[in-house]
Formats: sequence, C-alpha cells, structure tokens
Amino acid sequence: MSRQVHFNFGKKLSRRTVLRGTAGVGIAVPWLSAMQKAFAGPEEQKTPRRFVAMTLGLGLHAENLNPEKAGRDYKPSPYLEKLQDIREKFTVISGSSHPHVSGGHRAEASLLSATPMGSGAQSRTTISVDQLLAKHMGHHTRFPSLVLSSAGNASPSYTENGSMIPAESSPARLFMQLFVNDSPADQAKQLHRARQGKSIMDLVAEDAKSLSRELGAGDRDRLAAYFNSVRELEKRMAEAEQWAHLPKPKVDSKKPIDISNPNDFIGRQRLMNDMIRLALSTDSTRFVSYHLGGSGGVVPIEGVEEGYHSLSHHGRDEEKLGQLALIETSIVHAWGDFLRGLDGIQEDGGSLLDHTSVLLTSNLGNASSHDNRNMPVLFAGGGFRHGQHLAFDQKKNYPLPNLYLSMLQKSGLEIDQFATSTGTMTGLEAS
Repeated sequence: MSRQVHFNFGKKLSRRTVLRGTAGVGIAVPWLSAMQKAFAGPEEQKTPRRFVAMTLGLGLHAENLNPEKAGRDYKPSPYLEKLQDIREKFTVISGSSHPHVSGGHRAEASLLSATPMGSGAQSRTTISVDQLLAKHMGHHTRFPSLVLSSAGNASPSYTENGSMIPAESSPARLFMQLFVNDSPADQAKQLHRARQGKSIMDLVAEDAKSLSRELGAGDRDRLAAYFNSVRELEKRMAEAEQWAHLPKPKVDSKKPIDISNPNDFIGRQRLMNDMIRLALSTDSTRFVSYHLGGSGGVVPIEGVEEGYHSLSHHGRDEEKLGQLALIETSIVHAWGDFLRGLDGIQEDGGSLLDHTSVLLTSNLGNASSHDNRNMPVLFAGGGFRHGQHLAFDQKKNYPLPNLYLSMLQKSGLEIDQFATSTGTMTGLEAS
C-alpha cells in the first residue's frame, strides 16, 4: 500500500526541509511550490541577491583612482570626478590585497579565489567567489552563472578542483544563449544529454557503492567525497532538464553586433555591460564574472597613440601616464554608467543595484612593476552603506578576502571564512 504525503499549504516549508526514512536515511527536499509565497501565506519572498565581478588585467593607476582623504567627505580623484551623482552608491577601497598572493600577471588566477598559486605541479587555485555563489544559489536561474570576457576565453572563475571556466567573449552569442529559444530538435538533444548523463551517473554510483564495501576507512572517506560530487552532478543534470522545457525571457533589445576591432576596449566593455544588465534584469542569472583583459593595441580614444599594455608599463613616464589616464578614465566612467543602468531598474525593496554587489578590481596594484599589493577596488550596491573611501595601510595591506566574506554573508551564505579572510570588512556596513 502506498504511503500518502500531505503538505499544509498555509505554512511555508523551510528550504532546509529533510525527509527521513525508517533506516535513518535523510534526503534534502528540492525547491517546491510550497516554499513559495503563492502557497505559503503572507510572508514576503526576499528579493534575490546578485553579484557581478569586473576584473581588469592591467590595473588602474592608484594616484588617479584613490582619493587623498579617507572617510565620507573625500575629494573625488580624477577618475571619480564624473561619478559624483552616484557617489552614495559605491565605496572606494585602498590599501588592500590578497594575502600571500604574488606573481604579477599570473595572479589573475587568484583574483576571485584569493588563493595563492603554487609553482609547477602545485600551480592550482581553488573555487572563486562567483562560483561558490553559483554552487549554492545558482539553481534558481537558467544559468547558475555567466563567465564573460572582453576577448579570449581566459577568466578568473574557477571550480573547486582548480579548473578554469572558459569565458564567453561574444555579446551576440551571449544574447542568443540568453534570449533566443532553442529549436525543438535542439531541445530534444539537450534532454537526451541530460537523461543520458543521469543514467550514467546512476551506474557509476552503484559501482562505487559496491566498491566501498571492499575499502578501508581512508578510501571510504575519499569515496564519500566522490559521492557528493556525483550527487551534485546529478542535481545539475536534473536542473538542465527542467530549464530545457521552459521558454527563455523576451526582451525588447535586438541581438547586438559584436565589435570587430580588438583594440576597442571601451566599446567592448560597454556592449558587454549592456548584456550583463539584460541578464540580471530578466533573472537569467544572478552571478557574473567579466574579465577585461589588457589589449595590446592602441585603444581608439582621442589623444591615445600607444598600445594599452605598453602604457600600463609606464615607468612613471609623464607622456605615457597622460595617455593611460585617458583609457582608465573611460573604463571607470563605463563602470559608472553600468551602475546607473542598474539603479534605474526598480524592483521590490529598491533598485536592481541595491540588490546587486558590483566589484571592479585588478590583480595588479601597480602594473608598471607587476606589483600585486594595493589592488584597485571599487565596490558598489548590494545593500551596503556606501559613499566613502576606506583607506587601509599601504605598506601592511588589509585582506581583501574580508570584502568577499561580507558580500557572501549579505548574499545569504552562512559561512564565517572565505580563503584567507580574517572576518568581514572593517568599515563596510549594511544599509
């Protein structure tokens, strides 16, 4: 005789609900309609929290970026002068870096993981902050995360085992993925792949269970970790099957035309920014990393005559610094326009920016000397109290992973450490 299960739809089920069998086996219940406001009474559902990391390969010149004075009444630096209308939406952070991370350009791999890279066979990082969010909260959207770049497929987004996630650099292809529905044939292929993968994992799990009876305690522990990986993969496959049935959101925007000039750094930045805003506003994803590497050619800006990479290695040459300032001012202004765009989209409890943490940083505090200390950091939105310059010690840097921990906790993850963090960021308070 089958056992009947009844849900009380007047009571909201906890998302931590666990079903327990008579043998003591427990299994977490996936997201159910009874966990949603429509079935659970008058409690308001929380507006989603989001995170966007924008990372630069060639830094930002500190003397033009960081205000001279700390606190809330700072005088804007040259790069920030035209961002004063949104001054209360972002925080400038100086004197911070990732502890024990070095290696110049090579430290790009540590940008979002804050994990020191080893050498040789040990040259491997760990999970990046965007992928940690995607792992625990990415199942709410069609795309658990988006990993993007201005050019090429390199990214600072890494899985737990230290594998880099290749980036998408074409706004046109991204638009197709986000908003153009697959043909029935393509949908059938997606479903077949998901179901085939699930059946394969079932077989692997059975074999692994049989093997565990023949192993010692240490190997059983390692096998248990493997089981967790199996279950995680099965979960992702099931979610892929679910989304394959659902139509993609419709938007008024037309498919963008990719910018063919590889040196048009700012044009590419602005076009991808538009795509990120569309992705967030349609809730296609909630976690984005966007890597703006360093173009080697001449950026098409009036007054710029030398390659961007060469200018970033200025050696304090005044002529190079002047041209570099033109490029970097444009980068920061494009970032400011991205914030304005998010702030103009209203949702429950505030604007899209109020619920989206937006980070702009680089692994290079001084690109000219390949120094990874004193990283440039602008941090906006996300429900924090901004409008300040948090100035830490330039010689004994403050741990930037503390900022990541503050953001992760604000996003809803119940953790007390990320990488080399020592706590949440001093001076950064919730609004």
